[in-house]
Amino acid sequence: MMRLFNSLTKKKEEFKPISDGEVGIYSCGPTVYDFVHIGNLRSYLFADILHRAFLYNGYQMKHIMNITDVDDKTIRDARGAGVSLKDFTDKYTAGFFEDLEKLNIKKDQYIFPRATENIDGMVELIKKLLEKKVAYKADDGSIYFDISKFPDYGKLSGVDFERDSKSRVNNDEYAKNEAHDFALWKAWDEKDGDVFWDPPAGEAGTELGKGRPGWHIECSLMSSKNLGEPFDIHTGGIDLIFPHHENEIAQSEAVSGGKFVNYWLHNEFLMIDGQKMSKSLNNVYTLKEINEKGDSLAFRYLCLGTHYRQKMNFTWESFEGASNAYRKLTAVLRGFVDEPKIGCAELEQKFLDAINDDLNTPQALAVLWETVKSDYPESAKLATILKFDEVLGLQLKDCAGKGSKIPEEIATLGMQFGEARERGRQTGDWSEADNYKKILEEKGWKVEFGENKSFKIKKI
Repeated sequence: MMRLFNSLTKKKEEFKPISDGEVGIYSCGPTVYDFVHIGNLRSYLFADILHRAFLYNGYQMKHIMNITDVDDKTIRDARGAGVSLKDFTDKYTAGFFEDLEKLNIKKDQYIFPRATENIDGMVELIKKLLEKKVAYKADDGSIYFDISKFPDYGKLSGVDFERDSKSRVNNDEYAKNEAHDFALWKAWDEKDGDVFWDPPAGEAGTELGKGRPGWHIECSLMSSKNLGEPFDIHTGGIDLIFPHHENEIAQSEAVSGGKFVNYWLHNEFLMIDGQKMSKSLNNVYTLKEINEKGDSLAFRYLCLGTHYRQKMNFTWESFEGASNAYRKLTAVLRGFVDEPKIGCAELEQKFLDAINDDLNTPQALAVLWETVKSDYPESAKLATILKFDEVLGLQLKDCAGKGSKIPEEIATLGMQFGEARERGRQTGDWSEADNYKKILEEKGWKVEFGENKSFKIKKI
């Protein structure tokens, strides 16, 4: 039985699917105006762990992740670069998919609808909102959602507002504590250049005019089109609760008259040295920068060590620690020469309990290491660890049994040798590294170093 924390009810609940044995998930994906940063990647890793956990529990999956390829930022930056919107967004979409691949996210099991390929559906949804008199055309030519017409506005975020307020906001993102009527359709102006759609007028009172959709309506359409309404789970970063997800609920439920989503799941922020990421602080890191100092899967390992509902503090020291732990784990598994057979039932139950308790990945990692250090036969340990990796996604099968049998003591010494070697590069003092090298050689082992601080331990 899986239990998940529902942001809508503010409590941990037993998950009950709409259809037995099936789960539909919508995860907010990237706005492709730049390469995604590691804070974004934490959200996508969280969605992947959730996906894997459901598969582990025997569910069939349908997972949607949008590509926002038209909004304020993409238009602005495409025009600044002097290229078409499609050429501009295609570049960053490709980069996004490359990052998912490097992090071993199951992207081949997702559906990735693009906003620009779903404009017609958005137009029809906006027309329905106009017909229901919960939307209106303002004097600037744009179509806005009237939040005063939706009594439940604020039920997800807790944001309050003056019911008689008619303040409007045309920007996709705005103050996190101020509720406004928000744009469903943005009338064209000069800054949009050649990016616009001009849908047929249809029935009187539903004319949209030349323009483009707002950000919020994009997700409402792409989720319901692919999953129906209601659907099981909607995920995203905690920063999306307001206004984005609050607005999704309002416009979707105003049309359907029923529930939009049953479970809302949100991951907390990733901090950098205790601070929010900011270009002004020069602390916005991409996966490319991570790869320059280590392995992408070490970053995945690092994220697993913090529960998704807790703030995660990234430092280069913590990344180095995760890298060392991941290298040690893979070094030990290379030494498991027995073929995987029957696993360790008791430990597998502990792992399942951890995962099913609101995706408690720190506890799941602890069970993984408990298994490594246990007295079970190596064949049993390997079978169990590879089963765990169906959820953890650390690609442990790729290294299991690929080397000589390596005692844990030797694996630890190899890791310490690597750390000392790195310190020697920085200080010019190689004595500590030479000492570890000597100890290993005396015990009949050597270490071969590869790219990104990877290493292999071999018998001499």
